[in-house]
Order: sequence, then structure tokens, then C-alpha cells
Amino acid sequence: MTEMTPFIKIQAATRIHRREHGCGAYTFEDGLGLIEIAETYQPKRILELGTALGYTACCLAHGSPTSMVDTVEGDAHHVELAQRNFEHEGLNGRIRVHHGNFRDILPKLEPGYDLAFFDGFAPPIDVLIMLRELLSSGGVLVCSNLELIGGRDAELFDREFNNTAVWTRQESIEFGKTAVLVKN
Repeated sequence: MTEMTPFIKIQAATRIHRREHGCGAYTFEDGLGLIEIAETYQPKRILELGTALGYTACCLAHGSPTSMVDTVEGDAHHVELAQRNFEHEGLNGRIRVHHGNFRDILPKLEPGYDLAFFDGFAPPIDVLIMLRELLSSGGVLVCSNLELIGGRDAELFDREFNNTAVWTRQESIEFGKTAVLVKN
């Protein structure tokens, strides 16, 4: 199934970039699901971990037209490519890229995000906890790449995501591979 978001060219460019450069810039497969989540919740502040070439940041900004998006990316070349894409789409005033490691950038951000999207490699539990602390009550956590978690980390994630005092599960996206939770 081919997804028809307004940013399909960025998604395709990400696939080409990954093949040509052999990097970890995998593209998210359910941009429409992200747009729908942003449309439903209308977050004002969005935090994304894992910018790549900017496809999902554009989807989130598109779904919530009054939002500001902070996105974190560790690869300097990806930051440059994403910023070009944001400018081309007219979104560079609404999307700010933070270049660096998640663990270094997150403590510097002001809490109060309405939506957080993890799309880095396998999500580390300590980064998830930092995201939880940055989210407002009622904020939405969208967490991909859960299938990449193994061993003890998988147990910790299950315990965290099944903690009904903290999270209320919503319907997943990306064909069931991406969790959607609301912080209680």
C-alpha cells in the first residue's frame, strides 16, 4: 500500500538516502496515522526523537497547523537535509531541529509537550522515562520500533506501558507496530 501524505516525496527521498548512504534513516510507514493523531489531539507542542530527513515532523506539523515541533537528530547530514525539506514545505518556522544525542538534548528542553513521538532506533527505557516527564498530563506518546526491543528492556517497557496509573492505551498505528498512549 502506498501512502499518500502531502510529504510522500520526503518519504521516498528517505528510502533512497538510506540505500545510497547505508545509514539508519529508515522512514516511518504510517504518516497518515501520525497526521490523524495530530488532527485528533491538536497538540500545541510536539517533540519528536529521530528526525531523519523530516518526513514525520512534517506529518505532525501538518496534522496540527498551530503546533510547534521540536525534533532531535544525531546525524548532522540528516539535520541539514531535514532543514532543507522543512524550508521547501514552508514549515521551517514551525519545526526546530536539535542536533545531538537524545540523552543530551532532552534534559535541556522545557516540559509541557502535548505529544511526543519516538522514532529513533530501539527506544531505551531511560529515554522513554525522560519523554514521560516532558509530556503534560493528557499528552500523547507515540512510540515506534518496539519490535526492536529485547530481553530485560522488553520487560521494562511492558511494565511501563501497562501501568494504568500512568498510561491509557489507544489504538496502535503503523499496522500495530507503533504504540499510542495518553499520559494520565
